[in-house]
Amino acid sequence: MHIYKKKKMSKSVSRARYRSICRKYNMALHLVKLSVGTENFADLAEWQQARLLQARAAGKPQELMHVTRHAPKRAPELLDGGSIYWVVKGFVIARQKLLDFRALEIDGKAHCGIVYDSVLVPVRSQPRRAFQGWRYLDAADAPPDMAAGSGHEELPEHLRQELRALGLL
Repeated sequence: MHIYKKKKMSKSVSRARYRSICRKYNMALHLVKLSVGTENFADLAEWQQARLLQARAAGKPQELMHVTRHAPKRAPELLDGGSIYWVVKGFVIARQKLLDFRALEIDGKAHCGIVYDSVLVPVRSQPRRAFQGWRYLDAADAPPDMAAGSGHEELPEHLRQELRALGLL
């Protein structure tokens, strides 16, 4: 009697297959990043507007850039419609379209500048545990955008946080 053993595929093969499916169906790859020090969506928006005003006052290009030590290895996939999703107080709350990755040198060490759009789009809240750096986020796992006029803008922030914690927002 022969016992049929299921042959396991290596991770690299399954990962390659997944990427080909994503390209075929035009599914974007995204980044997730913690926004440390911000309390809510409005705070994140104010902080980013302040950065743009500082750049204008200094005569620099008005663009938002996050500098990180390592460049994403999947940059072409990210720039093909990807966004950076922001985690605030344990929840993904917003996203911004990725525009560019720039090689930078700071104190003699290579860094990467992640350039993203200034339009901050609120998304349906999704819990996310803390992590260091950034992580990839597949399109299938990305939270959907909040519909304009959905009423979440009128809610006080403390009420939004409580509804988020209950999984209702």
